[in-house]
Amino acid sequence: MAVVDKLMETAAADTDLLRKLDVQGDRFSVPRDVEFLLKAPTSDKASIVASFINDHQYGLATTQDLESPSVLVVVHMPIEQHAIQSVSGFMACICELFGLDYDGWGCVVQAART
Repeated sequence: MAVVDKLMETAAADTDLLRKLDVQGDRFSVPRDVEFLLKAPTSDKASIVASFINDHQYGLATTQDLESPSVLVVVHMPIEQHAIQSVSGFMACICELFGLDYDGWGCVVQAART
């Protein structure tokens, strides 16, 4: 898949997730830990990508080997559409560059307290 196609697919998935969070009353402007999951073909590849992300301070990356090797990247940020799509697109690009599969992002809903 071409990088542009991957970015378009990622943007659509991000928008769908934002819609679901909006229905739950999320306040997108509230910063929170956002987790991005990058699936790797090998543990060695996961370690290389985690080191790259940490060395350049793009987020806090840790390797995992639960069902398969992966990298979990945590970025503390708001999830307003322009912000989350920029970071999500960047993670998708890292995956394309290093040969990983981008599995998307998730976070805890930050709803108004009643």
